[in-house]
Amino acid sequence: MKVLVAVKRVVDFNVKVRVKADQTGVELANVKMSMNPFDEIAVEEAVRMKEAGKATEIIAVSMGPAACQETIRTALAMGADRGILVQTDAELQPLAVAKLLKAIVAKENPQLVVLGKQAIDDDSNQTGQMLAALLGWPQGTFASKVALDGGKAAVTREVDGGLETVSLTLPCIVTTDLRLNEPRYASLPNIMKAKKKPIETIAPDALGVDVAPRLVTLRVEEPAKRKGGTKLPDIPTLIDKLRNEAKVL
Repeated sequence: MKVLVAVKRVVDFNVKVRVKADQTGVELANVKMSMNPFDEIAVEEAVRMKEAGKATEIIAVSMGPAACQETIRTALAMGADRGILVQTDAELQPLAVAKLLKAIVAKENPQLVVLGKQAIDDDSNQTGQMLAALLGWPQGTFASKVALDGGKAAVTREVDGGLETVSLTLPCIVTTDLRLNEPRYASLPNIMKAKKKPIETIAPDALGVDVAPRLVTLRVEEPAKRKGGTKLPDIPTLIDKLRNEAKVL
């Protein structure tokens, strides 16, 4: 079984994000970048499938500038077999990413596509669902457990009321949640081996996909700073402030 895993290059989760002075976006110059944490979980799950004999090949796919090769190399060091980079400097929004992934699925013909449920930069949580709709494949989102058995995948997913298990017929789409697994650290020998693994570079035009943004960012602002708390002498004063200042009563 061939597994396709999408990985995104984002600002490292330990870095405090700063807004550009002209408010056109967030500052990326000289900022540490890394693989999206949810995508790390997706790669780990695919590698575990291969180790269990359920998968035969893992393909890591990333989209963006040439620097995204570093993210693919990380996935290769974790255990992926080869990589594909869709190289573009354009701003990629979820629909464009889903269309590019659809084209790659048609090219590679995987039986399973695994993605992080969302990226920590835009928090859109849309790509997996859009890809499933474009392909007409079943989907299991927010997966906290995935079990493959023959031509089916049992996906336990987190919902508001607790846990729900859905049975999906392969091929299908799975998006990963935090509790699915704990990603491994790539060992030095595997990092060295990853340098020799192939990465294919493709342009969006070669896949026949228009990646022009559908949405325009007008302005990016930092959230307002929290005000300090105030001690109140009694309940009537609290109710008065909630009613007249906070306007929540």
